[in-house]
Amino acid sequence: MATSAPLGSQDTGIVHVVGARPNFVKAAPVVSALRGRGAHQAVVHTGQHYDDRMSAVFFRDLGLPTPDVDLGVGSGSHAAQTAALMVGLEEEFVRREPGMVVVYGDINSTVAAALVAAKLHIPVAHVEAGLRSFDNTMPEEINRRVTDQLSDLCFATSPEAIGHLAAEGISPDRVHLVGNPMIDTLLANLDRFDADALRARLDLPERYVAATLHRPANVDDPDSVARLTERIHEIADLADVVMPVHPRGRAAFDRAGLGDHPRVRLLEPLGYLDFVALTRGAAAVVTDSGGVQEETTMLGVPCLTLRPNTERPVTITHGTNQLVTEADLLPTVTKVLQGQTPDRLGDDTPPLWDGRAGERIASVLTQWSR
Repeated sequence: MATSAPLGSQDTGIVHVVGARPNFVKAAPVVSALRGRGAHQAVVHTGQHYDDRMSAVFFRDLGLPTPDVDLGVGSGSHAAQTAALMVGLEEEFVRREPGMVVVYGDINSTVAAALVAAKLHIPVAHVEAGLRSFDNTMPEEINRRVTDQLSDLCFATSPEAIGHLAAEGISPDRVHLVGNPMIDTLLANLDRFDADALRARLDLPERYVAATLHRPANVDDPDSVARLTERIHEIADLADVVMPVHPRGRAAFDRAGLGDHPRVRLLEPLGYLDFVALTRGAAAVVTDSGGVQEETTMLGVPCLTLRPNTERPVTITHGTNQLVTEADLLPTVTKVLQGQTPDRLGDDTPPLWDGRAGERIASVLTQWSR
């Protein structure tokens, strides 16, 4: 569906495909920057995250336009969900005939949109291209690799991503180092992350450890959940633990008795502003989330990532992130609470994490043609 008209004009509109809360945070500055350039665009929400706490509240917090369509796909196995996403997205793309489909991150909605668009000969742009954990047990890693191979434009958030894409045979003229749009959103809302107000509203202690865990490796196996519950209870012996619980792991943690410790406070999922305020006010954060690794890097909050690897090594070299195992979680948290944190290997924040990634992406998109 190549065209000589400027991308984003009425006849060659841009369709953004989002499906889960990290997508919304990344898409907001891109949509805003394109709006400022007068581009014709639409937002398709797949409904992969579908309740208010995981979806609608983020649109309100971030000032995103109401999605032009919500496919309402919901949850399911990877195969069932991806199949339903592809069917719904194919109908939308055939009806809209976009000049470009923009996808974000590494969820099933991302790879489904890339597959459908590529087979309909619609160009694809991938925001957050080139991130690699090199761990194919992670569904997100498969999604990243496939999406990048299908993308006409690969927008990289950090320098190492460019090397990964080159190693996989992706032509350099498809790759653009633009910075991190998630950081655009963080910096634009910095004055709205009021940790003191959140602490008062939720009656939180002055000093606490924030936790968020949802990866399959951490929450799908009952034995793993039981061990993590023990470690979190041990941390709670040292400091209060405040944990918004992702719906994906709620039942497993409830069965393991995570909330039975008097100093463990379990919360429902929080909106963007409240969640980052919670992170900002924490003495330390325990997580398995990629986005939290990035946000804590910019906020200067010690982050302990409960994974054997990360697709965001720049948060270790230029940030506050450390990889930890379940076995060394308690001693590492203890050191952090005592003020012992590793020195950053880099003195500066990651390159181009300056709040202008959305503008760089919009510039490339509006000038691009096949």
